[in-house]
Amino acid sequence: MSTILVVEDEEILRDEIAALLIEKGHRVLTACDGNEGFTMVAQNAVQLVISDLRLPKLSGIDLLRNCRINEYDTPFIIMTAFGSVETAVEAMRAGAADYIMKPLSFDELLSKTARVLESFELRAENRMLRRDLDRKLGPLEMVGASPILEKIRELIRKVGPTRSSVLITGESGTGKELIARAIHSLGATKSEPFVPVNCAAIPEQLLESELFGHQRGSFTGAVSDSEGLFRSARKGTLFLDEIGELPLSLQAKLLRVLEDKMVHPVGSSKFFPFEGRIVAATNRDLKQDSQDKKFREDLYFRLAVVEIDAPPLRSRRGDIPLLVNYFIKKLNRDLNRNFTGVDPAAMQTLTAAPWRGNIRELQNMIERAMILGTEPLLTTDDVASRESQSFGAAIDSKNLKEAVSAFEQAHVRRILAACNQDKKQAAHDLEISLSSLYRLLGSGEPAE
Repeated sequence: MSTILVVEDEEILRDEIAALLIEKGHRVLTACDGNEGFTMVAQNAVQLVISDLRLPKLSGIDLLRNCRINEYDTPFIIMTAFGSVETAVEAMRAGAADYIMKPLSFDELLSKTARVLESFELRAENRMLRRDLDRKLGPLEMVGASPILEKIRELIRKVGPTRSSVLITGESGTGKELIARAIHSLGATKSEPFVPVNCAAIPEQLLESELFGHQRGSFTGAVSDSEGLFRSARKGTLFLDEIGELPLSLQAKLLRVLEDKMVHPVGSSKFFPFEGRIVAATNRDLKQDSQDKKFREDLYFRLAVVEIDAPPLRSRRGDIPLLVNYFIKKLNRDLNRNFTGVDPAAMQTLTAAPWRGNIRELQNMIERAMILGTEPLLTTDDVASRESQSFGAAIDSKNLKEAVSAFEQAHVRRILAACNQDKKQAAHDLEISLSSLYRLLGSGEPAE
């Protein structure tokens, strides 16, 4: 049901239009002059205004202009008995969605009403989707309050509006694609495509044609031309995930694209312009790989105009409670559950875990716990089994330094929990300094 405002100074006609629209299931408001009409728009959520052109106090076109000046984007259908082209053109230039001549054809009015409402609803839906997308992808909505995350936000704010290449590094599961999408969402071409490509997931023999496109008949199975992923990004962003897995032969071709801004499809003699932006990501040390001749050094420098390191979850443990609550709210909708949170003991367990799989592992853990757990709170029993597996993996590491570090952190957090998070008391009981306690909790950051 839509809310429609009818602004008409002739009472009989106003009532007839209102009755017709009510019969079609709409909610109808009425006004007898332009000033009253503007008040109704300002005080109600109106999806359509049907207004006469000539009204007391304020004309239909002036009513429309006042609405636009005050940022009301409600569509208008203007009714006029003065069937000159000039008045219709004036109405459309002022921003009317359509116009209709008097004497009215009610069938024509209903037809135009349905069309304008459909168009308005589609635009409203698109705006909602865009706001939702911006909310999900915007860098200020990245979940966490740690200083290290704020530094990343600041980098994204600075690099987002530029067209420079960006290299995002970090372990698997740390949210590198989220950072890439946030960069894209702050760009001047955010309405253009964001095209993610996992370079490790495409077979090497197909990777070149997938990236750069191919001409029909250039190889067996090439039954039609393909523009490739580079050109499909248009003026948007091509996100090359796992860039460290790109074969050396294709690294040279990628470098050529970055230098010349031209794409050469397989089997074609033509070159096509590439107007997009490259954002790459890797969990490898490309600087070391370039020294070992596993990755082209010139390509590394081309990609890493700006380098952003996505931190592991263990270095921002203070963000874990925020992430846990975020995932619970999100998964409540997806799983049709109604959890309100995590009990304190379970939160301590989650905060102390090593999270070798980072944010992705944490999300999977919460999803599993919500599927198997009992509302309203997740308990230690709900999260212990998977967490203990993760913790066991860390302790069982063949690397002595890793195993000792994992044990130290877990022991410190158990003592801290026993002291009700009193860090000075915990440091005293552990017989270490407060600064050493912070260091053992991860990157010198206090635990939340």
